[in-house]
Amino acid sequence: MTALSVQFAKALSRGRIAQAPDSRASLLAALLRKRATAHVVGAKDLESLLREQIRWALPIQDGNGTIDPEG
Repeated sequence: MTALSVQFAKALSRGRIAQAPDSRASLLAALLRKRATAHVVGAKDLESLLREQIRWALPIQDGNGTIDPEG
């Protein structure tokens, strides 16, 4: 990670809320905001990590078209 990435990661860490998100939607919204900020500042490594977290947090759709709310 670059020095800027490390600084950005530390800033994100300081801004974290101690409680768990209320819903999957609020978790995704927070991850998307963080990814957008990482993109703006050019923190490619951190943006990549956040993209993976976003993929993991997305709802899963089964073969019948039903969305599993718990993943």
